[in-house]
Amino acid sequence: MTLATSVITTTRDAHVALIEICRPPHNFVDVDVMRQLSEILLELDRDDSCRAVALTSGVGTFCAGADFSGGGTVSRDPSAFYVQAMKLYRNRKPIVAAVEGPAIGAGLGLALVADFRITCSEARFSANFNRLGFHPGFGMSVTLPRLIGHQQAARLFYTGIRIGGEEAVRIGLADELVAKDEVRSRALALAHEIATSAPLAVESTRETLRLGLADRVAEANQRELAIQRQQFASDDFREGVAAMAERRTPVFHRR
Repeated sequence: MTLATSVITTTRDAHVALIEICRPPHNFVDVDVMRQLSEILLELDRDDSCRAVALTSGVGTFCAGADFSGGGTVSRDPSAFYVQAMKLYRNRKPIVAAVEGPAIGAGLGLALVADFRITCSEARFSANFNRLGFHPGFGMSVTLPRLIGHQQAARLFYTGIRIGGEEAVRIGLADELVAKDEVRSRALALAHEIATSAPLAVESTRETLRLGLADRVAEANQRELAIQRQQFASDDFREGVAAMAERRTPVFHRR
């Protein structure tokens, strides 16, 4: 079985679905990409022969974040983006993310949707929202501290620093470190390991472990969204995006 959209291809290997996002050059995400991904995951939930999912990139970069180009559809209409993004937490099948390149901003948020993350030394993880001049989104005010603890989450949020695969594994942000050319195959292997277990048992166990998570994430995202709406109109946000594009240190003025 193969499912394909304009930027996402889904193929099957026995009971494992391989989802590949391919939006060159850096897999920036927008409303359409989130909608396509949520629809694919919903379709896989309806397919009882699918027992696990591997989420991969076709461009090297896992996901460099939200698309702010040309003013950015995300900054113009963040609510539409998050409506689709929040649907990702409603899926029933375990997800293993193959993070062999940068997972930045919303890209990190996407990686956190997964149950497991396989990575390599060359990967880079960054919650760079504050460095861009706005509040974190994607429900990450819940998902990041849930995974790595409040102190580490605060450090990543406040500084926007990029950390490599080794540190990501050390702090619990990723689960396994392998060679770059083995990231995808190891993610698939783990998905197959999961798929070998009884599917009803896996799905019910996952539901128990994540009980209430989707609701907590969606509730937090409403607060995130309200703050982001204000900050997307600020001079600091425009400066943060400009500084990122020009590869320089931003100069913020608290307005």
